[in-house]
Amino acid sequence: MTNPLLSTAALPDFAAIRPEHVQPAITELLAAAQAALDEAVKADTPADYDTLSRILDTATERLGTAWGAVGHLNAVADTPALREAYNGMLPVITEFYTALGANEALFAKYKAIVAAQGDRLSAPRRQVLKHAIRNFVLSGAELQGEARERYAAIQERSAELQQQFSEHVLDATDGWSHIVSTEELAGVPQDVLDATRLDDGGHKLTLHFPVYLPVMQYAENRALRETLYRAYVTRASEQGKPEWDNTAAMREIVALRQEEAKLLGYASFADVSLAPKMASSPAEVTSFLRDLAKRARPFAEKDLAELREFAKGQPLESWDVSYWSEKLKEARYAFSDQTVKQYFTAPKVVAGLFSIIERLFDVKISEAQASVWHDTVKFYEMTRGGQRIAQFYLDLYARTGKRPGAWMDEVRSRWLKPGGEQQTPVALLTCNFASPVGGKPALLTHDDVITLFHEFGHGLHHMLTQVNDLGVSGISGVEWDAVELPSQFMENFCWEWEVLQQLSGHVDSGEPLPRELFDKMTAAKNFQSGLMTLRQIEFALFDMRLHGEPGAEADVQKVLDDVRAEVAVLIPPAFNRFQHSFSHIFAGGYAAGYYSYKWAELLSADAWSAFEEEGVFNAATGKRFLTEVLEQGGARDAIDNFKAFRGREPAIDALLRHQGMA
Repeated sequence: MTNPLLSTAALPDFAAIRPEHVQPAITELLAAAQAALDEAVKADTPADYDTLSRILDTATERLGTAWGAVGHLNAVADTPALREAYNGMLPVITEFYTALGANEALFAKYKAIVAAQGDRLSAPRRQVLKHAIRNFVLSGAELQGEARERYAAIQERSAELQQQFSEHVLDATDGWSHIVSTEELAGVPQDVLDATRLDDGGHKLTLHFPVYLPVMQYAENRALRETLYRAYVTRASEQGKPEWDNTAAMREIVALRQEEAKLLGYASFADVSLAPKMASSPAEVTSFLRDLAKRARPFAEKDLAELREFAKGQPLESWDVSYWSEKLKEARYAFSDQTVKQYFTAPKVVAGLFSIIERLFDVKISEAQASVWHDTVKFYEMTRGGQRIAQFYLDLYARTGKRPGAWMDEVRSRWLKPGGEQQTPVALLTCNFASPVGGKPALLTHDDVITLFHEFGHGLHHMLTQVNDLGVSGISGVEWDAVELPSQFMENFCWEWEVLQQLSGHVDSGEPLPRELFDKMTAAKNFQSGLMTLRQIEFALFDMRLHGEPGAEADVQKVLDDVRAEVAVLIPPAFNRFQHSFSHIFAGGYAAGYYSYKWAELLSADAWSAFEEEGVFNAATGKRFLTEVLEQGGARDAIDNFKAFRGREPAIDALLRHQGMA
């Protein structure tokens, strides 16, 4: 039997990968990578960029591709057997990469390359080396003896805990359901009734977003909303099954991060996290967040006062806010999300998105064939001038065994291999929209459309790069707080009349979105933007304080309560355990980095203002964004990319204006 994870084919054979393939393939690829590392650090291996890349990058890239395929399947097609296989190999993978990042001999080899070749190398390669030297230091390469061993142990335990955190959230989400009658769902949209209907006529409600959100927005039954809200905000906490409780995992994850920071000589993990980012210090980030909170607060207070007044003395608990907000929006702007949704069928939106990309960036996108992990997944290739430049998978719909949320990941990056072969990038684009029901195409809310454009922005950053060096091609090497720039930039297209004409077609009549409805949506664009902004700041400040104040992990709830007391105008009930499912910071790479969304939003709003000034489909502006931002990847510092595109430093004005808070 051939093992698909050992294949050298251009694309993984996702459909053929089985749990029993994981251990033998990863073991073999790890051994090859270790052998390559041993050869790379030999005294007689020249301190030469190409030599090192040929020996080491070739082996580690192959290992990374195989392990990436396993990790992807673990996130989108989780089964007990696959989870066991993934978790079985996670410690050895972590151990290898930790040792690689802290290898003194390899660190010395990199420093020797800088000394011997630094001035003669291309700008992208100099950037690769600059990042590598910094990352060696952050990975403990300068640690000795017990400190080095402890650092490695921390990495292994952290990886295990983060995987555990993710599993608990997935299991707690998948593990809850509630059977109700049709009568109890009064007010809930027909497509949700159809999607949840059981053979006996009852309805099975879950905590998956395509069910949870419309119930919270439309269900007239207040007790039902409270039931769902309580289940959702207590997922993976001490209020559910003990085996899914993330309380201890959170504490230990943060404690280990603080210990790591101390070993590396930093005051806190927030300082470690910011070392490779645009923001210079935790103080700069907290001051940015607090300044934004101060500007947003009057708007948030006004939003809340209007909501209270509209609810006319009815109780306004956390499980009532979505419901009354939806009612207020309908009353004020005379439309509902449900009305809008009828105009956005998934096939039409995807086709419209592709045509915008083709027009802006001079590419062609066409469906192609590849092995996939689920029959709803589609595969595409992107060409320019008849030459393939990238490929991507699109996995749109929510299902059991698939991690909640939306994300872009990579199968492989653009790379001119040491042998001269050009490798083109391949991306994975994952969302969790409601599936098609009853022979009709899936319907997307306008928020879903924005999510799709957002993730595709990440995809474009990965796929349109013209950089040929691993480490700075695509999104690699881009500062974390700038990586959201292309994704948030793409969201702006979802508010353009000309664009929505292409994206929309009524599910029954095929008619595009009417101008009158579009005008109402635009009027409602910044509905409750004050409340939304404070909510994001609450999450970001909680994250920064938790990781910036050693010892804060002893009482995670208190940190969150303190932050809410400082910035929130709407305090959730005492039983709320939002943090127990905050995967972004505990399991998703955003630790002391959640502020990035707001930071990059400032960059993207300012970048978009160039298109507002020069024309949304202005070819010269599109070309400039392509060449100065998307094609550059991480080969230049993000601030240099921004200034090359915009001609100046970023300014906050556009962000405040876009959110109706100018």
